[in-house]
Amino acid sequence: MISRRQAVIALGAGPLLFPFGVLAQQQGKVWRIGFLASSVPPARILEAFRDGLRERGYVEGKNVAVEYRWPSDVNQRLSDLAAELVRLNVDLIFAWATPSTLAAKRATTKIPIVMVGVADPVGSGLVASLSRPGGNLTGVSNLSRDLSGKAVELLVQIVPQISRFAALRNVTNPSSALQLKETEAAARQLGLQMQLVDIRTAAELESAFVKMSKRARRGSSCCRIPFS
Repeated sequence: MISRRQAVIALGAGPLLFPFGVLAQQQGKVWRIGFLASSVPPARILEAFRDGLRERGYVEGKNVAVEYRWPSDVNQRLSDLAAELVRLNVDLIFAWATPSTLAAKRATTKIPIVMVGVADPVGSGLVASLSRPGGNLTGVSNLSRDLSGKAVELLVQIVPQISRFAALRNVTNPSSALQLKETEAAARQLGLQMQLVDIRTAAELESAFVKMSKRARRGSSCCRIPFS
């Protein structure tokens, strides 16, 4: 079993960093990584993940095996997928986005978990603090909660005459509640009206944008802020 310190991964604008260090000395070992996502990951995420592994000498099918898990339909639960990875006894769980990270944390306190794409790890209850996460979880945050209010301020700079905007929220993602709180606070401070449109699946996106467009035609300028 690898330690959390050995399993630090950072995924930002650049490629994945996977510094196993001492682990590379164990020749012949095939490490098993569980890749857990709350939805089908964008191709750029998977490419960065694989490129980062290859840059450090880890190639799927040779010295590392990756178990990819994400819901294939709306009825498949993340908790079940996380539990499956634990049963497979993977060496590490790579969790993309807040819902999958929460599911992984509930599933195990022993297997190292590396999170990426999490809006607010502290506010979501994932870690005690960013500097000292504690437990078996580490990783990086995109700090999108803090950026939500800034996005509203940017709208006013771009469209000074704006009086209201629509916000698109994924209610299945716990981080959206934190982002919404910041967005609402910024809207109140700037004297803007916000119209919230909720969705649960990607299949609802088209109808949600149609709804927002109809609202925009009935009133003043309307802009959109998506919540991941």
